[in-house]
This record gives sequence, C-alpha cells and structure tokens, in this order.
Amino acid sequence: MTSQAQTKKLPEGWKKDKLGDVAEIFDNKRIPLSEIERAKINGPYPYCGANGIIDHINKFIFDGEYVLLAEDGGDFKRFGNSAYLMNGKFWVNNHAHVLKAIEGEITNQYLLIILNYLDLNQYVVGSTRKKLNQEQLREILIPLPPLPEQRAIATILSEVDRALENIEKEIQATERLKKGLMAKLLENPNWKKVKFCTICNKIQSGGTPLTSNKEFYDGEIPFVKIEDITNSGKYINKTEIKISEKGLENSNAWLIPENNLLLAIYGSLGKVTINKIPLTTNQAILGIILNNNLANTEFYYYYFNYLDLQRYAKKSTQANLTAEIIKNLDIPLPPLPEQQRIAEILSTIDKKIELEQKKKEKMERIKKGLMNDLLTGNKRVNVENVLKIGGEK
Repeated sequence: MTSQAQTKKLPEGWKKDKLGDVAEIFDNKRIPLSEIERAKINGPYPYCGANGIIDHINKFIFDGEYVLLAEDGGDFKRFGNSAYLMNGKFWVNNHAHVLKAIEGEITNQYLLIILNYLDLNQYVVGSTRKKLNQEQLREILIPLPPLPEQRAIATILSEVDRALENIEKEIQATERLKKGLMAKLLENPNWKKVKFCTICNKIQSGGTPLTSNKEFYDGEIPFVKIEDITNSGKYINKTEIKISEKGLENSNAWLIPENNLLLAIYGSLGKVTINKIPLTTNQAILGIILNNNLANTEFYYYYFNYLDLQRYAKKSTQANLTAEIIKNLDIPLPPLPEQQRIAEILSTIDKKIELEQKKKEKMERIKKGLMNDLLTGNKRVNVENVLKIGGEK
C-alpha cells in the first residue's frame, strides 16, 4: 500500500531513498530499565521512550543529536508526531528507534520533519498493538530534496514551531495563573465557617440579595448545603416541570433549564459544566438549579471544578458520586457581589486561555499546510533567501 504523496512524481532535483540508506540505526545500544531500577539511579539525564522523556537517571547511553521514532505505542498516521529530536546525553529504552542522519544524504532536522509528516501505518505490523519493527523501518521511503532545500524547509518549519512553543508557554503560564487565583479566591482564609442563618432563608424566599459580609454576618461567611441555595431547596426533576413531549412524561429524564450546573456522578466523574440550552439528562447527571438571589452559577461552576469532587466518590467496582454525597457537602456562601466578582476574574482568565488555544489551532493548521506544500515540492523555496534569514550560509 502506497500513499498518494509517495506515488506522486518527484520535483526536479529530488530523489527518493529508503530510510535504511540515509540514516544510521542504533537500536542495538538501547537498554530498557524498570521503574524500580530507575528509582535507584535518579539523576539529570533523560530516560526516553516511544513518545518522549519519561524519567531522569544518573547514567546515559547516547551523547549527541539523534532522532527518536516510536517503535510501538506511537501515532503513526500523517502528522502523528511519532518522532522527536534529542540532543545531549540521554538513555533510551526498547520502545523507540534511535536514528542519526548520514552526512551528505539528509539532516537530522529534515529526517524528524519528514517522519512526522508521512503516514507510517503502511509500514506498521500488528493489529492490537501496532509496531514498527526495524525491518519495516529500513523500508520507509523518504522523499529527499537537495541538502540546501532540506535545510531551508527545516528553517521555515522551525520558525512555525517556535511560534507554537511561545503560544503553548503563554497557555501554560495563564493556566498556572488561573490555578493560583482559584486557590486564593476559592479557599479564602477570611471565610469563617458558620451555620446557615435565618436571613438567608428570607432571601431564598424572595428577600433582598446578600450585599456584603458585614451587613448580615459581621465578617463571617456561612457554609451551607447545596439544597439551601437551590430553587425551592431542591434539585429539579421531571415532576416539577410540565413536559409536553409524551416520550418524556413517563421517562426518568430531567429537564434542565439553560444556564444551570450539570454535574457528572457517573462516567466523567465530578466534571461540572453549565448548559447553554435547555436539555434533558438522566441519572448519570445531577442538575443543580441555583437560586439567583443567593448564588451565582459561574461561581459555583468554578468552585465545584476546583473542589475535585472525585475524592468524595464511593469506592466500588465503578466509582461514583451520589446526590446524597453532593447534598451533604459543606460549601461556602460568600456575598453575591463577591461571588460575581470572583466568577468575572476567572472567566476573564478562561477567555484568555480560549483565545490562545484558537491561536495555537490556527498556527497548527498553517504548519500542516506548509508541510503539505514543502514536503511534496508543490511549492519550492528560495533556498538562499530562507537560509540567509535563518542565519545559515
């Protein structure tokens, strides 16, 4: 079976060689170490496997620049990123092939790029666990432009990779900021635990919304049960809403109005989201309809996500939460304006993360488009200009 990219006529000046003819293979030097063995020799050198660095030890086998390609456990489809570059001192187990470009034939950078571009599934054996054995590895057909063009292609794509890395760093920094803010805002040490008060009950039945700690609690924050701050003190269910659809009238489904909390008590245990449209659900999802005079839905969305509800799950064959577990949790009830402000802060952080994620997705599409053009020769590069910009001679 041959891919379309491999049957296409090669551009002028290009050739096609088997990987075994353009790269040295150093698999005979690999040595697997168990987790127990590695624990005894912790150190600074990377211990590498099929998909990257998995540990650090105080010994190394390789010293230099090599391309590592998954032997098993890799994503061998096109753009699968089953190969990665290692530079310096490191150790490799038996789940990654160790390759080094033969000088004058190919560069390590181009070898890395082309292996991550090609669909390698046609060389893989096995159905349950796919494996790229060394015999098939040597047979991989590599389209090869002249060396200067290889370097130019690598220069262009490495610039895109740098942009992707910068975006990813920004995402990670923003996620760390969010994590720190959640710890600070949702575990406020000034929230002093007191019992739910009668004033809250008055508010729940239609009184004035809570406006400040001092007004009602003199600086103390009540910790309440979830039922204390839901409509009518209950979770919504099908008996509380008229459902016109005949199929729903006799079902176990719940109809949840929009902008309320959905909490998974089976399956994706402890996951919380806010539904944007009215929907029905079943016993696997707990719908929580908050009293808007007391509670801000976004605040409790963040609070429950921060709480890590999995730790409260019943331990059995299949771990699960129950409505009773959720009902018996003590949760804080800060003043409504404070809830809203906390939700606004965390929502702003989420919007920034979402924006960066979209930038990353766009850059990944740009990279794939460039790879399709440059690695098939559909578009040729001005080698001299690219290498000059990249600082190469």
